[in-house]
Amino acid sequence: MAKVLMFLPPIIFAALAATFYIGMIRDNPDDLPSTRVGQMAPALPTTALADFPLLTAADLSTGEITLVNFWASWCPPCRAEHPVLKQLSADGIRVVGVNFKDTAKDASAYLTKDGNPFLALAFDPQGRSAIDWGVTAPPETFIVGGDGKVLFRFVGPLVGSYYEQTFLPALQAALAK
Repeated sequence: MAKVLMFLPPIIFAALAATFYIGMIRDNPDDLPSTRVGQMAPALPTTALADFPLLTAADLSTGEITLVNFWASWCPPCRAEHPVLKQLSADGIRVVGVNFKDTAKDASAYLTKDGNPFLALAFDPQGRSAIDWGVTAPPETFIVGGDGKVLFRFVGPLVGSYYEQTFLPALQAALAK
């Protein structure tokens, strides 16, 4: 028995090393695949945020590309991307939002103070719909096709070179269809 236990640490080490090596050589080790891409958008929360228009499933099936942004007022990266969302909205892109794990008071105050880029909003204080969408942390933005199918998922704020090299080309491709 002791001889078998002597070989156990090297075997465990070799298995871990092989797992790490496979992870490093895969096609895109930084990619966070979404099980939602190619599927119909999951359900949205049915609670409105204060006096803002309520986001409904019908808002995602208008025949136009829609960006669904999961955000929170307490989230610094969400605040960093806020001017970009306002610009996208000003450029005619349909931008809707799901405020989650936040308070209605803080979220409403933030949008009133810094401007509201969203055509409609849903409020998800417990973050339950974020789980259905596969959101890991705010902000996350989904490109949804005019038929309500999720076309692309972007994790992180819509700022910087990763946004420019990844999200914008995906948005342009979706708009070109």
